Amino acid sequence: MELNPKIMICDCDHKDVDTEKAIFDAAGLDFKWLHCQTQDEVIEQCQGAVCFLNQYARMDKKIFEAIPTLKLVVRYGVGVDNVNLDDATEYGVQICNVPDYGTNEVADQALALMLSLTRKTHMIGNMTRAGVWNYIEAVPVHRLSTRTVGILGAGRIGTAFAQRVKALGCKIIAYDAAYGKPGFHAPDFIEFKATEDEVLAEADILSLHCGLNPETKGMMDAAAFSKMKDGAYFINVARGGLVDEDALEAALSSGKLAGAGIDVVCAEPLSKDSPLFRHENVVVTPHMGWYSEESAVELNRKCAEETVRFLKGEPVRYPVNTPKK
Repeated sequence: MELNPKIMICDCDHKDVDTEKAIFDAAGLDFKWLHCQTQDEVIEQCQGAVCFLNQYARMDKKIFEAIPTLKLVVRYGVGVDNVNLDDATEYGVQICNVPDYGTNEVADQALALMLSLTRKTHMIGNMTRAGVWNYIEAVPVHRLSTRTVGILGAGRIGTAFAQRVKALGCKIIAYDAAYGKPGFHAPDFIEFKATEDEVLAEADILSLHCGLNPETKGMMDAAAFSKMKDGAYFINVARGGLVDEDALEAALSSGKLAGAGIDVVCAEPLSKDSPLFRHENVVVTPHMGWYSEESAVELNRKCAEETVRFLKGEPVRYPVNTPKK
């Protein structure tokens, strides 16, 4: 292997890559920071690359065939929705992510949305700004310790959210397809249900913390919303593709849901003309749940460190696939 194999940050919208540069410089490795917008630009600009640090560009057979030197893609983030893992495995490309950099931040975002909805601070705050000084506009508000919070997906982030909600005195129920399998650990205060439907039926507040895959895509459809309690709240800080947004809007319009807190949508950015914005009881944030100054630095550092490990022939820490040799 070359002393200085090519590392390409093929696409990244961060303000700088100072953290990555410091780590690569210390390891004696060269890199380039590019701003590729399409697969064709990646293919044109990244020939000879061994490692990619990647944010948005689609990684699949087209890339792997066109850049045969590529052996590693490290994704800036938890999800690998933009990577065809089957193609990567077939072409011998190791895919890695950073699953633990923003756990606390995303859990905090879910909690912030939950409190904004249940205490109605977002809605009533806008009314107060407009000159309406009357708490009656927020009726009804319920004591949180009387509420049941349902979690779909109790991995790192779902569990961190549960720990925060526990401090409010809420009952916490959850469903996770991995629960009970070897290596899965969860706090004793979470009451796990045998089915997703049980959580939908019992939760006063439902929060999604699932990964996006063919089994979970569109899982929150009209049928799922119909199984929820009347007047329940819905929160999604996971992946937009988990939700049928037409079904969500219909559940809000009918009054089935008392409100929704959304940090992720199917097509970002969400159009200002989206029907979701018609509802005062909806809070939409711009996919910022992952963000804090500290988590941003941690993400960049861990991406660079994973790349260095791979190039040194050391085991990677966050493998997503097992590529063919």
